Amino acid sequence: MSNEPQDTQVEEQVEAAQEAQQASTENTETVNEQEQKIAELEAKLAQAEAKVTEQQDSVVRAKAEVENIRRRSAQDVEKAHKFALEKFAGELLPIVDNLQRALDAADKSNEALVPMIEGIELTQKSFDSTLAKFGIEIVAPAQGDALNPELHQAMSMIPNPDVAPNAIIDCLQKGYTINGRLLRPAMVIVSAAGGVDTQA
Repeated sequence: MSNEPQDTQVEEQVEAAQEAQQASTENTETVNEQEQKIAELEAKLAQAEAKVTEQQDSVVRAKAEVENIRRRSAQDVEKAHKFALEKFAGELLPIVDNLQRALDAADKSNEALVPMIEGIELTQKSFDSTLAKFGIEIVAPAQGDALNPELHQAMSMIPNPDVAPNAIIDCLQKGYTINGRLLRPAMVIVSAAGGVDTQA
């Protein structure tokens, strides 16, 4: 009989130990599951942060691209306003040239032609002032000025020991610029380096 309570007591201890071991195993499994969930959540958080950083970069790039497009568009509009008359002005230049040729060919000593010459001069001055209103400026180099390849076109070179090399001797045709851009170069004759040997 005395063995029966001991057996019951041992059985109870064994059951308690098994329950404790099972509870410990369950706790370990719960802790492992929680750690696994935490690791998964940390990985998802890192992924989300990387995505946010990537999207922030693309937003900054898109904003910079929009700003560049806006700036380029403003420049294109400004150029269009400045140089819209370029082709039209280029078509008017031969008229100005013809007025100058008429003045150069006119016989100023003939009294009958004086009113016509004055009319052509007034027309030419009016034409020049109208061109100036729209940003078209005359490029008329004076004799002795240095050749500027950006504004002048050398039509011929004449050796002249009295003039510095590449100095303008004569202007054959005026040039023009529109808002600082060359519309047509001035056609000039320039001096060449060295003189002509007249004793040969």
